[in-house]
Amino acid sequence: MTGELKRDVFGTTKAGETVHRVEITGGGLTANVITWGAVIQDLRLEGHDAPLTLGFDDFDSYPAHSPYFGATPGRAANRTGGGKFTLDGKDYQLDLNENGVTHLHGGFDNIAVRNWTIVEHEADRVVLKIVDADGRGGYPGNCTILATYRVHGDGELSVTYETTSDQPTIANVCQHAYFNLDGRDDTLGHDIMIAADGYLVTDERQIPTGEVKPVDGTAFDFREMAPMKRFEDGEQALYDHNFCLSPERTAKRSVVLARSLHSGVSLEVRTTEPGVQFYAAFKLNVPVPGIGGRKYGPFAGFCLETQIWPDAINHEGFPNAVLRPGEVLRQDTDYIFSKN
Repeated sequence: MTGELKRDVFGTTKAGETVHRVEITGGGLTANVITWGAVIQDLRLEGHDAPLTLGFDDFDSYPAHSPYFGATPGRAANRTGGGKFTLDGKDYQLDLNENGVTHLHGGFDNIAVRNWTIVEHEADRVVLKIVDADGRGGYPGNCTILATYRVHGDGELSVTYETTSDQPTIANVCQHAYFNLDGRDDTLGHDIMIAADGYLVTDERQIPTGEVKPVDGTAFDFREMAPMKRFEDGEQALYDHNFCLSPERTAKRSVVLARSLHSGVSLEVRTTEPGVQFYAAFKLNVPVPGIGGRKYGPFAGFCLETQIWPDAINHEGFPNAVLRPGEVLRQDTDYIFSKN
């Protein structure tokens, strides 16, 4: 350690690995990142007292109770139907780690619940690395993932994932932060805009059916700013869906704007990714205290997981999810915070 760089020991895994926490500061933001799961443990905006993300003050609560707070799931985030896919004529069976029927976020022992290595640490930037071994979770190929977090500019948190593989495989990495822009018990008082004309219809297991349904005339129409508190058939709409931003990865563009009128804090999301999973955290019910003793119940935060569309490998016409040797999957997202 040199200069003013801040790094401490945050905890120890059951396997005896040391979990480090680093602080990065810039652009009016301060982020704490831990090596376990490449988790954004805490994120603060100058002039706003409450944390911008959900998390825990202690390490042990993460493996015991975290629903991917601030984590980096993969190698293929989101759900894969039946955990099955075919690539280059070969069939693969992945872990069925969700209710024994679905593959979720990379399976058991995925990269969101393992310890990463710090490869670079500067005052405003940290780079972490992990290798997802050939065969782990059922995936082919040794996959190397680099996560770069940088705070800079005017309230800007930039997150870049770079993934490579020595065999053809599927890959899709995302940042799974739960945001709360005012520190209240739930985020239903927030407004949100999502620049998507369609969303993916899912079955009872939350697997895409293949249908891209137009948002027009539905509770999923966020093309103009609207409250998260929206009703469908007389009840609060339960959002945990991929919004279809584009048919493939593109140049980075603005896709989401969220804000709290209570705090005056806004969040703009810019990304290269073709989809964003908007999860309103209606299932959330954490039995232990969060940051600063906060209680995390239903709707306490919301996720904006910028990603390749879920189960893309199994649906013709969905964005490409195949990664081949010699290629780099670069997934680049900026989260830009401001306060009125």
